[in-house]
Amino acid sequence: ALQEDLSAVKSRNAANETARIDFDATHRKTKKLIETRGLGMQLGGRWLFNNLKLQLSPGRCLGVMGKNGAGKSTLIHLLNGILQPDAGSINHAADLQMVTFGQEREQLDRSQTLKQALCPSGDQVVYRGRAIHVASWAKRFLFSGEQLRQTVSRLSGGEQARVLIANLMLKPADVLLLDEPTNDLDIPTLDILEESLCDFPGAILLITHDRFLLDRLSDSLLSLEGAGRTAFFSDYDQWLQAQKAKVSTESPAQKTLPPEGLKTQTRPPKLSYDEQKELNRIGKKIEKAEEKVETIKQAFHDQAVASSSERLVALSVELQEAQEKVNQHYQRWEELEALKSL
Repeated sequence: ALQEDLSAVKSRNAANETARIDFDATHRKTKKLIETRGLGMQLGGRWLFNNLKLQLSPGRCLGVMGKNGAGKSTLIHLLNGILQPDAGSINHAADLQMVTFGQEREQLDRSQTLKQALCPSGDQVVYRGRAIHVASWAKRFLFSGEQLRQTVSRLSGGEQARVLIANLMLKPADVLLLDEPTNDLDIPTLDILEESLCDFPGAILLITHDRFLLDRLSDSLLSLEGAGRTAFFSDYDQWLQAQKAKVSTESPAQKTLPPEGLKTQTRPPKLSYDEQKELNRIGKKIEKAEEKVETIKQAFHDQAVASSSERLVALSVELQEAQEKVNQHYQRWEELEALKSL
């Protein structure tokens, strides 16, 4: 897989090409595109979130954070009308145009050819009022003419993501609802996607595990904290400090002795001493691991690295290992938090 990625990178470098991503916006001037009041949603009898008030406005990006199962994707499905809330209301501006990017790539028909997926009818797509031949449109997203006959099921995860992005670009939008848009994308495409989102004049709601993308794009962060609770933060660092403070304030308090002669039942602590100590320190581990990932990503832009196949392969392996370390830390953090809440 690394050899194939390297071959693709070298081919793009030789042709001086990169995926060109530029979302089409309606440039609507309305201040309130989406507004919720008292919004609540339940799952299996428990509140995912409740009494949520938020507003999406042009030129603003709201990042959404939370553990797996916290309700992040559910929030998107509520905002785009796929689901109906259990409490509260959602108000859309008149004739609002929304574009949704789903992490499961559910919008793609994997039995279609690439040509059909990019251009359902005829040989041309219309982008910003201009007709573009499907071969040229495919080339814009780094697909060759030979690939147009391949089925979507044979494309890699990154290629499928580029197909989805290509389709979304054809739809003028006031609001982008993005659920893990960076999954499977290669480094050059990630950079272009990030720059395009920075320039998008509409509103963005962004769910991503890429903390650096989240921190760069988001004007504020919404944290889904479980049991119906939500909280807003100005950036990722503020959220991280809040998690550390929560850990320290929720540490086991000094036990008070029961009245003399009163028998008590003892139960094992939720976390052992070592587990609590690990939980107290895991935030710092995550921070350091993510810094390493970002450092490696930046190294790909070094011309000396880009011109050396050996260094590219070695760096790709290093990036994969560093990202896996980040994922392991987050998984362990979720395990410890789950144990603590038992």
